[in-house]
Amino acid sequence: MNDRERSISRIAAPIRTFAQRFAYIGLVFTAAMLMLVGKMEPAAFDRARAQVTDAVAPILDAVSRPLEVIHDMIGEGKTLLALREENARLRTAHNRLMQWQSVARNLENENKALKELLKFEQAPDTNSISARVIGDSGGAFARTMILNAGSKAGVRTAQAVITGAGLVGRVQEVGLRSSRLLLLSDLNSRIPVVIESSRVRGVVAGTNGETLRLVHLPPDVVAAPGDRIVTSGHGGALPPGLPIGVVSAVNDSMIEVEPFVDPARLEVVQVVDYGLDGIIEFKSSRTDKAK
Repeated sequence: MNDRERSISRIAAPIRTFAQRFAYIGLVFTAAMLMLVGKMEPAAFDRARAQVTDAVAPILDAVSRPLEVIHDMIGEGKTLLALREENARLRTAHNRLMQWQSVARNLENENKALKELLKFEQAPDTNSISARVIGDSGGAFARTMILNAGSKAGVRTAQAVITGAGLVGRVQEVGLRSSRLLLLSDLNSRIPVVIESSRVRGVVAGTNGETLRLVHLPPDVVAAPGDRIVTSGHGGALPPGLPIGVVSAVNDSMIEVEPFVDPARLEVVQVVDYGLDGIIEFKSSRTDKAK
């Protein structure tokens, strides 16, 4: 530090000390003077205060805006968090409702199937077993289905399988806890029937398709569309009067019968023991042979 700077520092130090000591007194004196002027000239004081406020207002507005922006951002952040939590709750509730909807639909379908079974009027001295369809053959040359009831539940081969709408088919094979149902539409199915209106006997044969064929009618008998076909009871395998279907089409080569029961919609069926042996041999299952 040179001599000039030292001399300036020595002169400024007493001035700075004096200012620090008398600054408080000066501020008090200034405040007192402003109060005195305000009492003596209130109108002039109010105008001066308004001018000062107008001058300072832009500065205060500029300073306050960032605080408002920060406050708004904090508020929006809280709102977003609340919306996210509400969205998570709604998603959980939606998933729960979808699960209950699936359960309700399954119960509704099962209820319809059970109501369909209630239409079936069981004849006296017959035993029936309710069974659920749990699978099908899935082949192109066989129309069979798997039931979840077997010999342990009392199912035997050749027993009739029905719903409230009519005959579905007959039991073909029996295991301990399952059995195989041969549908009316199977190519190997042959059921003695009569035309309900004329009582003319014939045979309904499966075609592996959606319709059946009415065959072995007398030469002079002509079936008409709309004729109901029911079992005749001949052969002693099935009782008479079980609904089969209705004649849907008649041509020179074939009489088609549309069955009352749609196998694609089967869920629950009744396996009925009418106590008829007839001409059908009741073959023992492998399980029965094992016994």
